[in-house]
Amino acid sequence: MKLNTIKPANGAKTAKKRVGRGIGSGLGKTCGKGHKGQTARAGGFHKVGFEGGQMPLQRRIPKSGFVSHMAMESAELPLSALNKIDAAVIDVAALQAANMISRSIKRVKIMLSGQVTKAVTLKGIKVTAGARKQIEAAGGKIEA
Repeated sequence: MKLNTIKPANGAKTAKKRVGRGIGSGLGKTCGKGHKGQTARAGGFHKVGFEGGQMPLQRRIPKSGFVSHMAMESAELPLSALNKIDAAVIDVAALQAANMISRSIKRVKIMLSGQVTKAVTLKGIKVTAGARKQIEAAGGKIEA
């Protein structure tokens, strides 16, 4: 093999379309655009999914699913997060002040994950059964 004999593989380079050069070219008369219609015209363009004015499929089919707005204002915290808060009574405001939750959160639930090492008093915060046992075993209490 020599450098002057190297050429691309067959089919790798295709010839440019030469439209409007007679019927022998295969692209004469209508130039590969078919007969009439929007796509045959200059500037004939429509959006993806456009169906000629008919209601498009993505708008015809029923919408499904559900987004809970309650989830946007609820948060879950691990039990170990309570160790980082230095407040006598831990409530939603104390968690917000400690940057544990955002300002938009209104409901909090403590999950059993990690250990609580000090006696804590929770007020207005929900607790799982396992987390309740851990908090009470550490000498803490939960107020409604």
